[in-house]
Amino acid sequence: MYDVKQGYEAAKAYYAQFGVDVDEAIKVANETPISMHCWQGDDVAGLEKKEDTSLTGGIQTTGNYPGKARNGEELRADLEVAMKYIPGEIKVNLHASYLEADTFVDRNEVAPEHFKKWADWAVEKGVGLDFNPTYFSHPLSEKATLSSADEEIRKFWIQHGINCRRIGQYFYERTGKTCVINHWTPDGDKEFPIDTVGPRLRMKDSYDQIFEATKDVVGVMDGIESKVFGIGAESYTVGSHEFSMAYALNARKDNIIMTLDTGHFHPTEVVSAKLGALYAFVDHILLHVSRPVRWDSDHVVSFDDETRAIMEELVRLNRLQDTYIATDFFDASINRICAWTIGLRNTRKAMLAALLQPVDKMKELEATGDVSARLAFKEEFKAAPFSLVWDYYCAQQNAGVSLDWLEEVKAYEAEILKVRS
Repeated sequence: MYDVKQGYEAAKAYYAQFGVDVDEAIKVANETPISMHCWQGDDVAGLEKKEDTSLTGGIQTTGNYPGKARNGEELRADLEVAMKYIPGEIKVNLHASYLEADTFVDRNEVAPEHFKKWADWAVEKGVGLDFNPTYFSHPLSEKATLSSADEEIRKFWIQHGINCRRIGQYFYERTGKTCVINHWTPDGDKEFPIDTVGPRLRMKDSYDQIFEATKDVVGVMDGIESKVFGIGAESYTVGSHEFSMAYALNARKDNIIMTLDTGHFHPTEVVSAKLGALYAFVDHILLHVSRPVRWDSDHVVSFDDETRAIMEELVRLNRLQDTYIATDFFDASINRICAWTIGLRNTRKAMLAALLQPVDKMKELEATGDVSARLAFKEEFKAAPFSLVWDYYCAQQNAGVSLDWLEEVKAYEAEILKVRS
């Protein structure tokens, strides 16, 4: 192994000539929370005690790599292993389907006590908890949820949303950290419907009822997530980008924000290009970092151009601190702990790389009209020695330099994961 400190000192000297404070960049990257999604550990199966555990609503996992978590204890143990190798502040993101109860509890009956084990664990580990209503994989979600024309079904899901916001407050009270709740529904149609506004008016009313019934809730932020299409809803999505953005902007409530998922747009659209437009009007955004491959396939986050562009845009807008960043992928074809570690490390790495750029200098060049120099700076920092700073940062956090973590995760796989039936 090379001398990490020596590499860091060389990189620090390089960045200093451009006025970049490397230590401040590390500090900001380290203190910016990333919410780690629990569902990578068990292929979105959840912990509900029900006979049918099949996924619906366009949710799919591919592959059957051995060793997935079968209960809450195993899932938390696996999360802990991955968290050892992910530097920086971490939160854990739960779906309502990850409740723990001795008997079956339906979605309209979920309550804080069903998540006590998660809250106890979070307090012990010093991490915050985020939350998601689970509007999919349920007999009453087959046709529609918050937009259902069946008032009894819609009432069921409204109650679920109400309960989830109260669980969010419970997490806030237990951990002392804001709980970010994300609302996404699979509602839509395989063919283009005749009535396109009726379902949206019902969904709008459902959200209105959820937020009105829980207006006393504190410590919670709520994202409204859009999607371009899903399996079984290829032609029409009730919660489209336009609907979700309009609802978030017109709610006129500080806690209701827009969720941007990197896989939920047309292939020629990128989230990095949307951030500046939205931040002209809003104070906060919820960001779901994933990797689409031709569609919303939720591959493990890569250190790719778009992930880097998103973080660069947030830094250049000075909005990193205003953005709630969460990961969202589920790959069952590889070691699930490796998937977490790779995806979360890449998210943090892209953040640090963005912070290691002379943003003020580039803005100054742009303001004076020197677009040639602006381009030169942008291109120069694509090859800047940020990896030397990254290695030093990981060493500082005892999170494993380079691929040091891989051998330990493989050992855990051999000793723990492969003995799971």
